Formats: sequence, structure tokens, C-alpha cells
Amino acid sequence: MRIISANLNGIRSAANKGFFDWLATTDADVVCVQELKAQLPDMSETMLAPPGYHGFFHPAEKKGYSGVGIYCRRQPDRVITGLGIADIDMEGRYLRADFGMLTVISLYLPSGSSSEERQQVKFAFLERFMPHMATLLAEGREIVVCGDWNIAHQPLDLKNWKGNLKNSGFLPEERAWLTALLGIGWVDVWRSFHPEAPGYTWWSNRGQAYAKDVGWRIDYQIATSGIAATAQAAAIYKDVKFSDHAPLTVDYAFTA
Repeated sequence: MRIISANLNGIRSAANKGFFDWLATTDADVVCVQELKAQLPDMSETMLAPPGYHGFFHPAEKKGYSGVGIYCRRQPDRVITGLGIADIDMEGRYLRADFGMLTVISLYLPSGSSSEERQQVKFAFLERFMPHMATLLAEGREIVVCGDWNIAHQPLDLKNWKGNLKNSGFLPEERAWLTALLGIGWVDVWRSFHPEAPGYTWWSNRGQAYAKDVGWRIDYQIATSGIAATAQAAAIYKDVKFSDHAPLTVDYAFTA
């Protein structure tokens, strides 16, 4: 099973840059997308349901902001939109699809980089999301949570880690939260498969960050141990730049 996670930084912008042409070549089973920055009426037929895929979405209430989606070849048995927490759900940050005993979730965790107020929103999200992740584990299903987590976990996960110790995305509290999450039984699939490869997935649009590969690894597939153990390959696609993020692809020897 091939699962892809991609922050599009605007689905219409990514489409214009060839994202859906590329998607048609990937042979992916499930594709999780984040930061749609669009409402359903804004999206073309291809964006809503690319050939061979079913499309499901959780847009933000605010136009041109946030939003997540899932494309899947197989019709899900169940789709759950949102966490049931009003202030989180209005921003379109969580979408779940169940296939047999497999669950795939598209997640867009808040960024706190724009202001101290947004950093507090991010901390509030983390505080409430940890119990949810524990509840998911207790379901006894195989689960893959794909998305932009907006946290670089370790110094290996960003180029200039010493200069970012006090910046959102690499704050001690954020990193400790992710450590705690992995400590209750979740697995960072890329890092378990590539223990020494940085695996950057996001580059600032400032300066020559992309050209110089001054990046951050903030897009993850966080999975239950069973399906994580079946990972056969993990790759980041950089041949074409659809967004300020790069798609993360993981192949699992798993059948839902």
C-alpha cells in the first residue's frame, strides 16, 4: 500500500504547478493533502476527484485558509470530519478515513510562527490532541496519521537547528510533546526507516533556502507499530516543486 502526504500550500496553486499530473503517475492508494486554501465550490472536478480516486475534504470556514483532504482509490468504510472540537474544526485540520482495519488521517497542525497568539493556539491544540492520539491507539486498529505537524523533532530534522532553538516549530515544549507522543507507542516512519537522513520536507520561500537545501522536516507519517514495521520504502519527491513542501511517500507491505 502506497500512502502519500503533501502540504499543497493552496490546492489551486499546486494544480497549476502540475500536482495532479504527477499524482496520476504515482500509483498511490491513499493521498493525504493539507492546506487546501479553498472551499469546495472553488475546486475543479479534477481537484475534487482525480481520475481513479474518491475525494473527501474538510475545508476551513475561513476562505483561503487551511483545510485538509484525502484521495483514495477504494471507497472508505467510514469518513470522520473533524475532532468534534469547535475551535479546531472551524480551521479544517483533521480528516479520517477507515478501510477495513486500517485508518488513514490527514492532519494539519497549527503553526505558531506568525504571532505569540497563534503559538498559544498551537499549544492548546497539542494539549487536546495528545489524548485523542492515545484514544486512537486504544482502538486496536492500524493507523497512519499523515500531515504537516509543524514540528521538527530533532536537530537532524532541520538545517540550522542552533539558530532555531527559540523559534516556533523547534521549541523545547513542541519537541518534548512529539517525544511523548512517540513514547506512548506511535512510530515516526521516516525516521525509523532513515535514521540518519535529514528528510527535509519544507523550505522557506525567503532567500535561497530551497536551492541550498536549508530545510525542515515537519511533514510526517506517524503510524501504529504494526503497519510501521511493514514499511518497505520512504521517499521525498523534489523533482518538481508544487509547493513550499515536498510530498512524502511511504510504501507499506500491508493490505487493508
